[in-house]
Amino acid sequence: MSNVRTEPCEIEQICDGDQPLACIVHSAESPGATQFVTPNDWSQQVGFIVYGTGEQIARHTHLPIQRRIVGTGEVLVVREGRCEVDLYNRAGTLVASRELRTGDILILVAGGHGFRMLEDTVLLEIKQGPYTGLAEKEYF
Repeated sequence: MSNVRTEPCEIEQICDGDQPLACIVHSAESPGATQFVTPNDWSQQVGFIVYGTGEQIARHTHLPIQRRIVGTGEVLVVREGRCEVDLYNRAGTLVASRELRTGDILILVAGGHGFRMLEDTVLLEIKQGPYTGLAEKEYF
């Protein structure tokens, strides 16, 4: 496995005080063992699952567990290109700006965000559904 480290990945967590807003895992990071990026109580569970050659995942299905989720968490993977993300707290105040490059993963937890494309960029977005339309967004 290329870029595999023996120690855990360094994940940058961006907070407003003690309120997590986002986590960034840069593309150069790849753990040598299974490691979750998000805490167990977050609505999106994101992690690296590491297996060696010949290992298997036993066939399985997921049980129909009902969950109640308030808000919309997002995971964005920069598939191509380069952009800059601005992260805002719940009051709409800018907390941090970071550059994201191909292969980086951004986990958005709370607050607001905006993006500027520094070159042609393709983002893979993962979030809870179903999508209800633009009525679920507030622009500021």
